[in-house]
Amino acid sequence: MRAIRRDNDEIDQGADADMTVTLSGFLLCRSLEEADRVAALLPEHVRLTRAEPGCVRFEVWRSHADPCRFAVSEGFRDCAAFLAHQARAATTLWGRATKGIPRDYVIREEGDQPP
Repeated sequence: MRAIRRDNDEIDQGADADMTVTLSGFLLCRSLEEADRVAALLPEHVRLTRAEPGCVRFEVWRSHADPCRFAVSEGFRDCAAFLAHQARAATTLWGRATKGIPRDYVIREEGDQPP
């Protein structure tokens, strides 16, 4: 397993095609108002993402302890599917509304590793 991206600026597009891509971490809203806007947009974003070819898992949970914090767990069949998701999401209301919200994500490619 190797990390292919830790921030929102760069993705290793040369990632192995047979490796699944996972993202885990947090969306960190700066106010309750911002978090409430995120929560209102989530159902449609989740529905559209789960319908994408190559999406194998997409979960987002709002923290009860800190309602400005959302835990995110994503899985995609391969790097191409992950990149297609990123491109699609960026063009949506979700992408525009959440573009400036801080994220603390780790993105990895995972697959069968040699012993």
